Amino acid sequence: MPVVTDGTNFINSIGLGFTLAMCLLIVILPRRYALLPIIILTCYMTMGERIMVVGLNFTMIRILTLVGWIRILCRGELRRLRLVLFDYLMLFWVVSGSIAYVLLWQTTQAVIYRLGGAYDAIGLYFLFRCLIRDLEDIKRISRMLAVLIVPLAAAMISEKMTGRNVFAVFGGVMEFTRMRDGVLRCQGPFAHPILAGSFAATNVPLLLALWRTPQKKLLASIALIAAFSITIAAASTGPLLACVAGITGFMMFSKRRWLRPIRWGTVLALVMLHIVMKAPVWFLIARADVFGGSTGWHRAVLIDEAIRHFGDWWLLGIKDTGVWSRQLSDVTNEYIWQGVQGGLFTMLLFVLLIVLSFRSVGRVTTIVKRAHSISDCLYVWGLGSALFAHVLNYLSITYFDQNFVNWFLLLAMITSARVAALSHRAGKPQSGAVGCPASESALRGSLQECPEVVCTSDYIPETMYFRS
Repeated sequence: MPVVTDGTNFINSIGLGFTLAMCLLIVILPRRYALLPIIILTCYMTMGERIMVVGLNFTMIRILTLVGWIRILCRGELRRLRLVLFDYLMLFWVVSGSIAYVLLWQTTQAVIYRLGGAYDAIGLYFLFRCLIRDLEDIKRISRMLAVLIVPLAAAMISEKMTGRNVFAVFGGVMEFTRMRDGVLRCQGPFAHPILAGSFAATNVPLLLALWRTPQKKLLASIALIAAFSITIAAASTGPLLACVAGITGFMMFSKRRWLRPIRWGTVLALVMLHIVMKAPVWFLIARADVFGGSTGWHRAVLIDEAIRHFGDWWLLGIKDTGVWSRQLSDVTNEYIWQGVQGGLFTMLLFVLLIVLSFRSVGRVTTIVKRAHSISDCLYVWGLGSALFAHVLNYLSITYFDQNFVNWFLLLAMITSARVAALSHRAGKPQSGAVGCPASESALRGSLQECPEVVCTSDYIPETMYFRS
């Protein structure tokens, strides 16, 4: 069943009971486990169930987000949040896209649509920022994902074998699995097989970091097998390439000193290919086809037409990309989608968010390597590898289902890791904390190396230290 968006309620007793149980959990669980209900709902609930409130579309994840904020406000957990540059940039990106979209369409429906998008982005991102405070929280999230991805894989393997999707009971997904070129493309609770594969593929780096933890190798091994199974069951080229990218990025940890020349070498190689190829270099995407029947050609043409018609969308976006070509109404590229929805400025802000996230991973990796074990350092590096997988995956899909939860969770983890690392480095840890920090001389050396410590006069660094 497709997602219904005609302004009517769609919810059944199973979905309602499941959501109410998650709402109860997010209220009563301690902070360190408060994200568990959100991850559970993301893994097992479709976007088909929703309730209309005064014309506003509240999916189950939006309801859970609201309850999560009620919990934070009632418990006073918002007081511990200290905003940094990335947080303000996130707000700026949301506001920029919203203003451009409303100015382009100038309708009440446009305002409602952008309010929903802003609610998702701001509500989830800052909810995660409030609940994630240190590296131990990030480790815990990795363990949660490792446990929850196994039943999801079992359901998708069952779908692969039977051709029936058990998550169809929630609505929003088809009961019978779609097929392309004789291959079943499983989607589970996600809106499309590509998105199902994307969820698993982009979480592989975090599971690899968990695998490097001696006490968690068995759990991580099972979870990695589950993630690979989901990616293969989805039978989509994009997620498979994203999975390979994430693994490659994670393996570059020992060669991280060579990343700068590798990046510039890659850019130079692409420029040279663009010069010598008959077609533009982005038509390399059209050659990527692992499972057969790939629509890489469509994605390459979309990039080509977006460049050709730059004047159509650069200011405020464009209402319909179908005017470029009959088959281009479906925008399957997140970067172009940002431009289509909000113009060039919004697209650049989105790219800037990614660039700053990569930079944060690099800085935090350096700090953690000085004061903690390699295992801890690999968790931070895993965040960067997951980000790399998302960046590559965005060339072939936009996240129009619950995958946006996965995206904002990753950005929040990276930002919180940076805030925690810099604050810990600037202050003194609690006495008796597990995992002693580096010596004071090492901390002073680190401060000289990276002086932009995010800290305020009333900030309490003791609440943000890393625990091994």
